[in-house]
Amino acid sequence: MTEQATHWRPSASLAMLQQRAGMLARLRQYFAEHGVLEVETPLLSAAGNPDPHITSFTTCPVPGESPRYLNTSPEFAMKRLLAAGSGPIYQVCKAFRQGEQGSRHNPEFTLLEWYRPGYDHFRLMDEVEAVVRRLAAGLRVLGPVERFSYRVAFQRHLAIDPFLAEVDELAACARARGLAVDGLTERDQWLDLLMGHCVQPLLGREGPCFIHDYPASQAALARIRPGDPPVAERFELFIDGVELANGFHELQDAGEQRARFEADLRHRQLTGGEAVALDERVLGALKAGLPACAGVALGLDRLLLVLSGCERLEATLAFSYERS
Repeated sequence: MTEQATHWRPSASLAMLQQRAGMLARLRQYFAEHGVLEVETPLLSAAGNPDPHITSFTTCPVPGESPRYLNTSPEFAMKRLLAAGSGPIYQVCKAFRQGEQGSRHNPEFTLLEWYRPGYDHFRLMDEVEAVVRRLAAGLRVLGPVERFSYRVAFQRHLAIDPFLAEVDELAACARARGLAVDGLTERDQWLDLLMGHCVQPLLGREGPCFIHDYPASQAALARIRPGDPPVAERFELFIDGVELANGFHELQDAGEQRARFEADLRHRQLTGGEAVALDERVLGALKAGLPACAGVALGLDRLLLVLSGCERLEATLAFSYERS
């Protein structure tokens, strides 16, 4: 029988599908116990994600109308619900991103996203740990949690200060570790290269590891805390060197968010990326009044990957991209 002929079969085993179902049941039980409302928002949007590192899928459901963007994250729609008074909310949904395919990526993936009014990113880290431990029940015993600032992570694993090191020093650090450095022009590109290839693989080897307080230039949708240096009130979660979650103490300032969106669009244009329509509705929600809150997105496929000990993401999916 040819390999092509077997592609009707699922990517995941029945045991894995049962593990996934159990994980989702524990997730919903946790949020029901803690008074967090489950919501659903559209997978298609009139606006795209301006992040220059993310490419959206587009489609035209109604001939002659402007294209719609497949959801890369439910964040913008959920913030509109928060501004309308929803209180704490969560969502389990499909998200879609072009060009993300590999052993730990699938163009279509399952995302858990939730928001907690009144929380900052430190308090939300506590809950992320609690949720992950609940979801890990019966799959894997996780060791004690670790938390480091972005600065401490670089100092510990690379012996450099990411806030003070000159670009030449970052480049020398990358070259010393055999990394390809051609074409890098921006400071954050060097930091991302070192984080992704030298720091991240060492994180979360014993238990959940949170890295927090990123450079202000990497704030995305997070608040920036003044200081020397100022930092983005943002965190990421790692287990076994795999990035699982990205959370923010959410920016509430509509003017600042618009400026960041417009800067992202300029960056996309300079780097040959496709322009996208800005989400004026989420900017309107921020202007109307987003409650002080923290939010996080957690990749459920990747979480199941590390909890089950699988090597490839497709083993956690009923049907991977190649079999869809």
